[in-house]
Parts: sequence; C-alpha cells; structure tokens
Amino acid sequence: MAKAPKRRQRARGSVEELPSGALRVVVYAGIDPVTKRRHYLRETIPANTPKAAEEAERAIRRLQSQVDERRQPRTNASLSQLIERHLELAELDETTRRTYRGYVRNHIEPLIGHVKVGAVDADVLDSYYAELRRCRHHCDRRPFTEHRTKTQHECDQRCRSHECRPLGASTVRQIHFILSGAFRQAVRWKWVSVNPMPTGKPPSAPKPNPRPPTADEAARILGEAFTDPAWGTFVWLAMVTGARRGELCALRWSKFDLDQGTIVIDTSVAQNSSKKWLKDTKTHQQRRLTLDTETVVLLRQHRRSCDETAAKLETKLCPDAFVFSLSPDNSEHLVPDSVSQRYSKLAARLGIDTHLHNLRHYSATELIAAGVDIRTVAGRLGHGGGGTTTLRVYTAFVSEADQRAARALFDRLPNRPEQPTERERILRNPRAPYEAIAGKLSAAIESGLLPPGTSLPPTKQMAEQHGVSQGTIRRALDLLRTWDLLDEFRRINTAR
Repeated sequence: MAKAPKRRQRARGSVEELPSGALRVVVYAGIDPVTKRRHYLRETIPANTPKAAEEAERAIRRLQSQVDERRQPRTNASLSQLIERHLELAELDETTRRTYRGYVRNHIEPLIGHVKVGAVDADVLDSYYAELRRCRHHCDRRPFTEHRTKTQHECDQRCRSHECRPLGASTVRQIHFILSGAFRQAVRWKWVSVNPMPTGKPPSAPKPNPRPPTADEAARILGEAFTDPAWGTFVWLAMVTGARRGELCALRWSKFDLDQGTIVIDTSVAQNSSKKWLKDTKTHQQRRLTLDTETVVLLRQHRRSCDETAAKLETKLCPDAFVFSLSPDNSEHLVPDSVSQRYSKLAARLGIDTHLHNLRHYSATELIAAGVDIRTVAGRLGHGGGGTTTLRVYTAFVSEADQRAARALFDRLPNRPEQPTERERILRNPRAPYEAIAGKLSAAIESGLLPPGTSLPPTKQMAEQHGVSQGTIRRALDLLRTWDLLDEFRRINTAR
C-alpha cells in the first residue's frame, strides 16, 4: 500500500546576510489579524558580533518561542470577551461606559475583537493603530456611497461617495486606554503573563485648539438669542459662568442667592438617546461662583417672567423648580441635545461656525485676557485640580479673586441688547397667525390705508380673506384693542 506523501511544512525561520555583513533573522509568525497578510518577526545581528552565526541561531529559537507562546496562550478567550468582562466590572460613570461601548462596537470588535488575548503583541497593535489612522469606517478600499441613514430614504446631498478619513488622535488614544485597562485586568486574572499594551504606540495627544467666538460674534449671538428672553438668558449665563450644557440644564432656583449674587453648580443632566437623568458634575465636585450685577438683574427678570407665566396658567413654580424649563411650573429640565441643536441653528443663521461648548472657551479666554490667574479660572470652570478646593463645599467662601473674576468677565462681555416691547416684538417677528394679522392691520392703520373711524369687515369675512379661523381673527382684534387702535365697535380709533 502506497504511503501518503508528507505535507511540506513551511520553514519557520531563516537567516540572510545583508550587504553590510550583518545577519537578518526572519521567522514566520502567521497571518496578521488586521491586514490579513503574512506576518514575520525580524531581528538583525550586527556584523561585528562575535560568533554571529551562533547568535543568529539563538535568535531564531527565541523568536520561534514567542510565536509558540502566542499560539498557545493560557486562555482561549478573545479580546472582545476580555473587554466585555472588564467593562462589566469597571467602576465607570454611565455616560463613560456608553462611550466606551460605542468605541468597542465600532472600532475594536470589527478589527481585532476575534483575536485571542494571548496573541496580541506590539506588531498587532501597530497594525491596528495604522488601520484606525487609515479610515474611520474601516473600508475595504472599494468605492461605495455613505448614506445619511440606514433606513429606506431618498438620497440627497448628504449621501455622498466615501472618502477615507482617519480616526481622530484623541479617539485612538481613548481606545488605547480601554485596551490598557482590559489587559491590566487580564494580568491580574492570570489570563496572560505580560501586558502587551506598553509596547503599543498610540498617536500623541492632539494639542488643544479652543475656538471661542470673537467679541463681535458674541455680540451677534446674544442679539439673536435675546429675541426670546428666556433663551437669551440661557446663552448669557453660559458666557458668564462657562458652565457645561448639562450643568446649565440642571440649574435650580434653590441654588441661586440673588441677594448675595452667588450660584452653586453641583448637578448635571446626562443623556443617552431618549434616556435622561441627573448626576454629579463631570469632575464630581460642586463649585460656588460669584455673579456680576447685570447677570443678577437679568436673572431676577427671568424669575419674574417664569412666575407670571405660571400664574397665567393657574399654577406656580414648584419648590425645586429648574431655572430653564418648558413646563409651566418649571418642574422639568431642558434636554442637553435639544439645547445644542438650537444653538447650532442660531449660529448657522448668523453664518458663524461654532457650537455651544465654545461659549465655555469664550469665558475662559476672556478671563485670562483680563488678567485673572489660572487657578481662579480653573475654579470657575470646574476643572479638576488647579485650585478648586475652596469651591467644592457649598458653604465655601467665595474668594476675592473669584469676585474680581466676575467683574472682569462682565467688563469684557458685549452689551446686552435692549428688550423690545411686546408690540415691537410682534411687529418685527410675529410668532402666531393672529400676531401676523394684527401686525398687518396695525401697519395699514399707521400708514393711513385704514383712516380713523373706518369700520372693519365682519369677522367671518376677515377669516375667509386671511385664510384662518374666526377665533384667530378675534384674537387679532383683541390685540389691536390693547394697542388702543380699535374701539369696542370695531372702528379705527380717531385719537391715538
């Protein structure tokens, strides 16, 4: 009986002599899990090394041992399994955990999630980081269209041909930190004997590049925001305090002492899609800030407006009312994502390329430009470290430097636009159909098209003329009466 031919085994190592006389040792290490290409371990023996040939043989055996250790690790667990267990046991804030899981789902599992824990080494990490820097979508280099949504839709200008863009350096570093934490746990659990992460080289941390709005842009933003006084107050307070958006949404009236001109920031609103909850601030510390006199006046006006709105709806503000709310009794906070979207739309209307967080940069840079020391600036912004100890306790004393900071920031802020009267606001920017009709009739009366003593047509006829309901016409006529343009018999007043 004929014997089956023996399978030819791949030579696992070789030595080649370089033109310089040095010896290069090459050992086959399998297929790279990221690029799917053959992977080799290499080591060079200098030309002047005594007994270079023997040293090369020892290098071959050493590299072969490394390959064998990677192929037969202490556990068969994959990298995805390690990270999942690590995130389950790690003490992380809910928002941080959600962010990490997003990185794992989008950038770790598709590329190296299947790799055995013991097979991860410097070569795998370098290849992995190179792929992240090549394309953030990890494409296969074939052309395709990036659609604006995964659901059925009609393509528009937002659906465009894919262009490879690298993943941001800060995101790659975050992924490196996730892997480092997971492998530290793997060493503790004896899944691996050595942590490979110190051998990896993530990109350097990007240099901070804050882009606060200029003084002119800040003035334009405030002017547009104050067309709605409540929204204008929100934007003004963001400029003055430098608070994060979640902290502004979580502000309650009970945290203000308008007589003393102080505010305590100790809570933030977190959001995960439609889920929202209250939590500590980002650095888990509270801070007490001094407010300038103009901001105190503005907040008093905003409080009176909230009380008047609640009274009109036959209710009143609840004891723990939020400062900014869409509910009549201010019992519900604003949604952080909605606030950011509204600000972005405001900036887009003005042609300014900015976002809400840049108001935080604006506050910081203006304070520094005014000569306020860095420790005080860090304290007002709630940065970890940097002299914020006196701001961590509710009853902490507000230092003289903090008071100077409040005055310095106010001196550099643009002037708050004057508030138009209700009539001026309606004539300039009507928000409802009855306001638009009242504005048109007012303009006709002021221009003389409707002279004094003229009787207006019947309500039904006016409703048909303007394409609205009779109730809308009646509300418009009531508005004209409050402006003393119309008498009780629907005639234009002769004395105005």
